[in-house]
Amino acid sequence: MASNYRERLLAILVWVILWQIAALTLGHGGLFLATPLQTFGALARLLPTPEFWQRIGFSALRIVAGFLLAVLGGLVLGAAGSRWHAVRVFVDPIMQLIRAMPVASFVILALLWVRGDNLSVVVSFTHVLPVVYAGVLAGIADTDPQLLEMARVYRLSWTARLRYIWLPGIFPSFCESCIAAMGMCWKSGVSAEVIGLPDHSGGDALYRAKITLSTPDVFAWTLVIVVLSALLSAIAARGLRAAKMRLCGEVRL
Repeated sequence: MASNYRERLLAILVWVILWQIAALTLGHGGLFLATPLQTFGALARLLPTPEFWQRIGFSALRIVAGFLLAVLGGLVLGAAGSRWHAVRVFVDPIMQLIRAMPVASFVILALLWVRGDNLSVVVSFTHVLPVVYAGVLAGIADTDPQLLEMARVYRLSWTARLRYIWLPGIFPSFCESCIAAMGMCWKSGVSAEVIGLPDHSGGDALYRAKITLSTPDVFAWTLVIVVLSALLSAIAARGLRAAKMRLCGEVRL
């Protein structure tokens, strides 16, 4: 385990050095590619300011809200689509359409229907929903039919079937889809903010840094968004696995 961390840190260090070399090669004082020192310097200036944390809170609350709504919707639609073929036939074209539609196109359409402040909620929700929906369908399809037959023979209660058969069967695929969806959620949510420009959002700050040619600030905000996405994905993974152990017992993923 320790060796893996050392290898990862070494790899990151090598990439930072390459980043520094590339920035110095391009020159122009970091106008086109900010150096690591310029980026971390900009981040150090941003961190102590109340506006920075206000923007982080604004974006995080709305993006996480869209994620949670999509998880709930994906569970309901996935279960319904697995149970009733007509529901799946009806829902599948919409899921395929959302998957294929570029984020920018959807954001422009969504701006016709919702205020800019709520845009990231809607965009995050719609781009996470198909991923969770597909994960639930796959998990239900992978559930062992012999266990289900045994449950019918022994007339297990609905709650017992849910806890000991359905949840262990669904959860691995559902968990992985949620973890993957969290990263997509941040990408689509911040992209929506960059286009919709809601006040006090991280996407708005990123856009303002771009139009003022504050390249270190662009890199600093990008770094913050990447770190938040990775951090919340890790928290989601830990929480989902903890919930699984609590609900399903000692069944390994």
